Amino acid sequence: MEGLWSVYGELELTSYALSKESMVFYLCVGYSTALVLGPLLGVLSDLIGQKRICLLYCVLHLVVGVWKRITMSPSAWFANIFLSLAGLVYSFGFETWLVVEHEKQSQRNDSLNETFWLMTFLESASLIGGQVLANWLVDENVQHGIALSATASLFLSVVTIICIVQTAKEPLKTLPFRDYSAAFYAYVLGDKRIWFLGTSQACLQFSTAVFWILWAPTIVADGREVNLGLIYPCFLGSRMLGSTAFPWLMSGQSLLRLEDCLVYIYAILGVVFSIVAYDYQEIRILVVLFCLFHGFSGLALPLLARLRTMYVPNELRGGMISLSQVPANATILFFLIQRGYSNKIENSTMMAFGAISLFTASGCIYLLRRWGKSPHQDWHKL
Repeated sequence: MEGLWSVYGELELTSYALSKESMVFYLCVGYSTALVLGPLLGVLSDLIGQKRICLLYCVLHLVVGVWKRITMSPSAWFANIFLSLAGLVYSFGFETWLVVEHEKQSQRNDSLNETFWLMTFLESASLIGGQVLANWLVDENVQHGIALSATASLFLSVVTIICIVQTAKEPLKTLPFRDYSAAFYAYVLGDKRIWFLGTSQACLQFSTAVFWILWAPTIVADGREVNLGLIYPCFLGSRMLGSTAFPWLMSGQSLLRLEDCLVYIYAILGVVFSIVAYDYQEIRILVVLFCLFHGFSGLALPLLARLRTMYVPNELRGGMISLSQVPANATILFFLIQRGYSNKIENSTMMAFGAISLFTASGCIYLLRRWGKSPHQDWHKL
């Protein structure tokens, strides 16, 4: 569903004859919505259960599909709000649900590890599939192509809703909000290890958002003609390839701990962003660097998911993930305003800050390793 809309993006806004400032405004609306409502959705998922929050994800895409199918007006701000919320829910809802189901079935840790890297692998494959489908539906009339993609999104939303409803019934969470707040303060806000882990997650999210905003302008700088539609799948393919290294790291054949691997991965990602921030212009080298970024990101994502399982109780996982996204969304919003409206910073400056954030994440994981691991207690028994 998300891959369908990634094909259009700026093309849809251009078809409405919108100015650059209006496009920046729509981006700001999306990030502002995620900034304000993100923590609330994370807490809500912990209180009502992951199955219901995943249904909300499908409903949001369903609403966007219906809206774009029945109207041809510039509805980008409306769709941006719903798609931003859907992306936010996806970032914590499905992962938490899978972890909870694994524990319910008392499956082994190696089975959960397989799930983590397969999530990243299949997500990237699905995004490529969505792009292929959207490109197949593209028409010379942009509005007609958007309507066809909206129909496909509606169909996929309904299929996903049916699949989720057909799963086993999930008991309604009865934990009072007061008890949840006390547990969240004690086991998330009161634990320095969670702060280090959350900061590293936020840094990766920030750098990834900077990449998706700037990768196309960076490659087509100086008016160069490049087929971006062929480069985009290379990035996702690199992320798929990177995620396949995760089972090898977890098999015991590697001499490095998870934290050590992430320290080096973040450092490599920081170096990649530093080279791009230096205003390097060779297209081949830029594409290779961007593929490296996605390859190592594909390896970092399941590693971070594994660390969350080690340090964060499942009952607080959604709230922790959504809270860690707040600083990333706030920083991205600040840079969008400064770059899009005031022109006070350059693209290379944003890339440089992305590199700094990745080096900061590497330091946070190093500090997390120094603090060591002690398994979290079952706070229901306290």
